[in-house]
Amino acid sequence: MEFNYLAFAVPLFVVLMLLEYYVARKKKMELFDLHRSIANVSIGILERLTDVLVAGVFYFFYHYIQTNFGLFEIKPTAAMWILLFLGTDFIWYWYHRLAHEMNVLWAVHVVHHQSEDFNYTVSARITLFQAIVRTGFWSVLPLLGFPAEMIFVMLLIHGLYPFFVHTQVIGKLGIIEYFMVTPSHHRVHHACNDKYLDKNYGDVLIIWDKLFGTFQKEDEKPVYGLTHQLNTYSFLWQHFHFYIELWLMVKKQKTLKDKFKMIFGSPTLIDPDMRERAEKIFGIKQQEEPLQHRLNNYVIWQVIVMLVLLFVFILFEFEMGASEKFLFTSFTILTLINCGAIMEQKKWVFAVEFLRMLVIGSALWLYNADYQIVTFFILSVIALLVLFYRTVEERYLSVVYPD
Repeated sequence: MEFNYLAFAVPLFVVLMLLEYYVARKKKMELFDLHRSIANVSIGILERLTDVLVAGVFYFFYHYIQTNFGLFEIKPTAAMWILLFLGTDFIWYWYHRLAHEMNVLWAVHVVHHQSEDFNYTVSARITLFQAIVRTGFWSVLPLLGFPAEMIFVMLLIHGLYPFFVHTQVIGKLGIIEYFMVTPSHHRVHHACNDKYLDKNYGDVLIIWDKLFGTFQKEDEKPVYGLTHQLNTYSFLWQHFHFYIELWLMVKKQKTLKDKFKMIFGSPTLIDPDMRERAEKIFGIKQQEEPLQHRLNNYVIWQVIVMLVLLFVFILFEFEMGASEKFLFTSFTILTLINCGAIMEQKKWVFAVEFLRMLVIGSALWLYNADYQIVTFFILSVIALLVLFYRTVEERYLSVVYPD
């Protein structure tokens, strides 16, 4: 049996998040909001899952470019590893900077900046869309001649460091501040203070910001999040709100030139009123009343179960077929949507629960030897739910939202 040992990154990061929470409590620092932390971790769960599923595609992409179009045939010497590190960090700087300066790229990156907290859970706010775009930027590396094996190892190492700079419990780090990205530098980057906007794009090295004029020291208390805060826990809305706002703005433009200018122009071109218009179209509204303790527990336990299942899924990924991966991905997405919907007390959450039961039923049917009994059971449950959908829905909602 072959294991994917990258699965152990999941419990490692969870332990580090809990450790940060413990240190913050000891220092009497209020750094964690329960619902925002759940929203952050939920996005991270899907990112880890999709990253595992598409890693092979990215590897093939790099390998294809290097073997067919590579300018040089680079060998893994010490000098080439150093050059690859510098190249990776340099490309990251320009990807990151352009992702803040162009609407079409900000749409995939904005998710990372939505949280009004700043702690290790925020580092999890990465999406598959962002991974795809970054792969496009990093395709320069195999084009130069770096083999896919070297690129993959470097991206794993390079991708670990940013996790540790998403924290407020670590202050300034002396001489390290001069050449590396530190928690202080990255706090500036995540802040929405006017003087901090669009600063400190570096991932590991801060030298690129100093070279290209985007460096800013932390000299006033940062306020985190977007300049126009999102104010929702909706899993889907966090991913897609900016695409909709951008689409509404593009539709308003009269000429093709203005439409392209809007797509590739600065996020400052987006009218803030587009957010409210988009929210009205899709009925997005944050529930301002705090959730009951029992309901919080239901959401928390779902996230805990998903973290455990994610660890198991990644660990045994090489032993699973396409059907298992599809069912688990479907179950994961529905569960994460469920958590966001419950935190906003949406009534359509029952439809998500219904779909999730269908996924579970499909898994039982697929992996149970006695197909006749399982098929009869699943069809009976579906028939009852369809015939008495409204009754079951009302009963479910009365239990989930008793008030």
